[in-house]
Amino acid sequence: MVLIRIPKIWEIPEREVTSEDVFFNRRRFVKTLIGAGLGATILPVLGCESKTKTKINPAAGTKDLSSVQRNPKFDKVDRTLTDESLASTYNNFYEFGGTKAIWENAQALPSEDWKVEVKGLVKNPRTYDLDDLQKKFPVEERIYRFRCVEAWAMVVPWIGFPMKQLIADVEPSSAAKFVRFTSFYDPKITPGPLHFGELPWPYTEGLRIEEMANDLAFFATGIYGHTLPKQHGAPIRMVTPWKYGFKGAKSIVKIEFLDQQPATFWNSLIPSEYDFEANVNPTKPHPRWSQASERMVGPGPALTWEKRPTLPYNGYGEYVAPLYT
Repeated sequence: MVLIRIPKIWEIPEREVTSEDVFFNRRRFVKTLIGAGLGATILPVLGCESKTKTKINPAAGTKDLSSVQRNPKFDKVDRTLTDESLASTYNNFYEFGGTKAIWENAQALPSEDWKVEVKGLVKNPRTYDLDDLQKKFPVEERIYRFRCVEAWAMVVPWIGFPMKQLIADVEPSSAAKFVRFTSFYDPKITPGPLHFGELPWPYTEGLRIEEMANDLAFFATGIYGHTLPKQHGAPIRMVTPWKYGFKGAKSIVKIEFLDQQPATFWNSLIPSEYDFEANVNPTKPHPRWSQASERMVGPGPALTWEKRPTLPYNGYGEYVAPLYT
């Protein structure tokens, strides 16, 4: 009997994945449009233009992880891997500013001697340093879609470990229903976008504990075959690919298991625009733009970027849809 494998909707042949030798070839910045109030967004109609022709290496200072094995369950998507030079210079990291061109500012992040405190309703509270994390949780590579609430998208090869491994290590009690993730904040180092006024620092995000235990939920410690650059949220960040990107708290310093839903950064600021759940949903528009389609970040002006229909749960419904029935 011949077994015929039917590709999943996100898969792409390995030959179509962009090779790494083209990653470090340009510098891209974006013009910024500030929306009404504090809900600032970079709309997908804006162009991405080169500020300098000097070659850059946004991964400078990282450590090689090229020997890490890719998880075959998450090794392909239905689109080309995003060029690393674009993925590493077109970032949201509001602690360092309100535009996409914050990768240079983010180099001020003090990522040495990092510790992650895990506390709350757990049997085994922990404080992990980077050596603890590396020894305790074996890492793997996963290629995931990344979808921003601003309607642009990427495909990223993350390296890290499933969140459920940390859950197993700290053993939450039955009373733990939610998890809050807190990012690094020091007003002398992370001033934020100053023109926004008062903001609820530090940056926090949250998940239901069942979401954190899902197979897709991931702590990233690397990307593109090396450790995380600072603009991506070094040394450890959240990755939940079925949710909009703002759910991915960067540079995590604290994880708390709670019995009640925590307040989170954007949901506290503008709950009508950024809900707690934040699942990718093409039928639920943002109050100021449609979510029915997305543009894949690429070279040149954003209007020339490939436009694709948005998939429910960003294409990961088979993994997560049962969480929301």
